[in-house]
Amino acid sequence: MKVNMANQVLLITSDASDAMSLKEVLSQAKDDAFDIEWVVRLSDGLERLRAGGIDAILVDLSLPDSQDITTFDKLYAIAPQTPIWILNTADSTMLAMEAVQRGAQGYLSYNHFSNDLVPQSLHNIIQRKAAEESLFLEKNRAEITLNSISDAVIGTDMSGNIDYMNIAAEGMTGWSREEALGHSISEVMHIVHGKTHDPVPNPVEWVLQRDEAMALTAGTILIRRDGSKAAIEDSAAPIHDVDGKIVGAVIVFHDISVSQAMITKMARLAQHDSLTNLPNRMLLDDRITQAIALAKRRGTQLALLFLDLDNFKCINDSLGHSVGDKLLQSVAQRLRACVRGTDTVSRLGGDEFVVLVAQDKHAHDAALIADKILATLAVSHSIDEHDLNVTTSIGISTYPADGQDAETLIKNADIAMYHAKDKGCNNYQFFKGALHISAQLSG
Repeated sequence: MKVNMANQVLLITSDASDAMSLKEVLSQAKDDAFDIEWVVRLSDGLERLRAGGIDAILVDLSLPDSQDITTFDKLYAIAPQTPIWILNTADSTMLAMEAVQRGAQGYLSYNHFSNDLVPQSLHNIIQRKAAEESLFLEKNRAEITLNSISDAVIGTDMSGNIDYMNIAAEGMTGWSREEALGHSISEVMHIVHGKTHDPVPNPVEWVLQRDEAMALTAGTILIRRDGSKAAIEDSAAPIHDVDGKIVGAVIVFHDISVSQAMITKMARLAQHDSLTNLPNRMLLDDRITQAIALAKRRGTQLALLFLDLDNFKCINDSLGHSVGDKLLQSVAQRLRACVRGTDTVSRLGGDEFVVLVAQDKHAHDAALIADKILATLAVSHSIDEHDLNVTTSIGISTYPADGQDAETLIKNADIAMYHAKDKGCNNYQFFKGALHISAQLSG
């Protein structure tokens, strides 16, 4: 809107007397000044409009170079957002009314030029049109903003039927805005529980009933129109009119599948050895603690096998770290094949591994697994055209005899492993002398 500036009015008429009369009437305006630009021909008027800066148009539809409704059509095509007032006589009222139906703001009879209401009416038309344009721009700006954000936004009426969707919501749900309008939020935004996949109430329904904001249930999954799934989060809130009355609801949500996958990946990296993908010391401690709690409840035992490869350093130093790393990966793969799915194989670092044998009822169960490991690892490893022979020394501790916690069991298994080294390597030794069952294997 203009502030303290004259409104630029384009007057198009071939009648000089009428032009002077209208100028005189508008010059009497008290609150707002009008700067009148008068042209006789439509072509001149169109040229002036193309230059811009015109706030309103007063036009006689009968001009030297244009007649009847065609005059209005040509003006409207050039300046559809500019208020157009038709100047008419009693004989041309029907023509003026047709122009109004096509988009003109109104018509003014030549017989009422002296009316004091003319300046105010023209002022009101200009101000209303400016307000409409401002509202349009504001709405358009809001639309652009909502379509620019990555979050999905869906608006509903009081019945829960969709009356707005932004571009992100179209992509998230698989529904286009045109298709979704008028459909219920529960149909377009089908959400289920992340674990049970049971349907969950859409928070919009709660918002419309309670007139208060509500967050999505944690772990909510969106079922897209094509059946694909996405983990989502965020909330819904009521929409109020100027009087504070609820008139609808809006829900804003975004896809957290990528972030959840990243969290899962980071958690796994924090608990697994990057080279072998085996559980690391942190995860091993947790597994041992859980196994101890289970063994305590069931009255069973568990065994811990501490492995240290024999002469690994020589292979690593002579053939390089790349070969050494591949050998460790081969060892890890064979160790996994030696145990049950309920057991845990962990790499502590370097060439040290730990095997947790859960629910071990007898000491010789651990011995059988140790024998299997010794035999499996002794088979030649073919790596980068090298046939590598590696053995291991194993120390075994058991719960509850050799420790009541992870740290003690690992420490005592480590001691037993060094005892196996002292016995010539490639064998296993139990920590307790009373359970000292050794199996010395020949090279």
